[in-house]
Amino acid sequence: MTGVDGRGGAFNTVEQGVPAPRAASGQPGGQIYGTPAPPPSVEEPRRSAPAPRSGPPAVASSPVPVSAAPVSASPVSGSPASPAEAPSAPDEHVSRETPGRDEDDPPLAMEALRAVQILNPSGEITMPRPDHPRVLCVANQKGGVGKTTTTVNLAVALALHGNRVLVVDLDPQGNASTGLNVPHHAGVPDVYDTLIDNVPLSEVAQPVEGIPNLWCVPATIDLAGAEIELVSVVARESRLARAIAAHPEQFDYVFIDCPPSLGLLTVNALCAAQEVLIPIQCEYYALEGLNQLINNINLVRQHLNPTLDVSTILLTMYDRRTRLADAVEQDVRNHFGSKVLNAVIPRNVRVSEAPSYGQSVMTYDPGSRGATSYFEAALEIAMRGVNTGGTA
Repeated sequence: MTGVDGRGGAFNTVEQGVPAPRAASGQPGGQIYGTPAPPPSVEEPRRSAPAPRSGPPAVASSPVPVSAAPVSASPVSGSPASPAEAPSAPDEHVSRETPGRDEDDPPLAMEALRAVQILNPSGEITMPRPDHPRVLCVANQKGGVGKTTTTVNLAVALALHGNRVLVVDLDPQGNASTGLNVPHHAGVPDVYDTLIDNVPLSEVAQPVEGIPNLWCVPATIDLAGAEIELVSVVARESRLARAIAAHPEQFDYVFIDCPPSLGLLTVNALCAAQEVLIPIQCEYYALEGLNQLINNINLVRQHLNPTLDVSTILLTMYDRRTRLADAVEQDVRNHFGSKVLNAVIPRNVRVSEAPSYGQSVMTYDPGSRGATSYFEAALEIAMRGVNTGGTA
């Protein structure tokens, strides 16, 4: 039933489910403008379990005209319909964008499930371990494409799932050391001592706090002068390879984070590695210098390291809102084929925030899209290595 309140506004006695305010006429509280109030047996269920409404409730001061809100009445008494007679459309029709309980879990539950899977606190979830150590050089002379971020997060993901991992920070900026919260200030034993003074890696590698099975060889500012000093050193291209081969402990993965250049440090990394992992930002500039990098890799393969192979291409900073990102992805996949990982790293602010806390995104926000994407990439690298006998 629809009526008019004391201020001239329309109200709906069925939708509100409570007695309408009385006009200042001294009428009994149990009646609304001469209409008998619904029996208690009808009114009580409406208070305890109101039917869901798809729109906002009608308010007493609404200027909606009386004819705009028809109310179905009982065919016997003409009183407002009881809750059993009210239309059930709001209950029957549910938005297709909102999954039911049987269709999917709530987003927060899914995020918590991903976080537990990535952090793996029980240690029950393991990624397959390769038959022999895999040494991967993460290289691209273009800066800002995600080399260090990729190195850190892949290493943490693999270490959290049962693999023994060593990260060699070969960039004088020391960003990989920062991301793993490893001290790399002046005076700390670092990879420079290994390259120039033949200090064993076991004396400069540091365990990463909070991540079992993960070690890091830090880089200090001293490494900036290593390229000049290596010029006169005998067999300067293979210094790092000999140091890794002489390490007494057996690792499943060795990740070498290269500087954004094609100098002697990068050449040392290419000589020490069996595989090259190239992160490619989904923008045109990242593709422009890729041809030169491939040429240098071919030169190293011909003259210094015949076993070197470009095994993995990882697309980073993918912005799904732009056509450019999709075009770059298609070009890379068409050129490199199966070497491109199916996992793509999106632009995610959590990935950028994590280093400021001395963490990887895997531990900083394990439920984020960035952490999930790097976890999928690490799992794909591990599976490819097993399926192809150690080379992805």
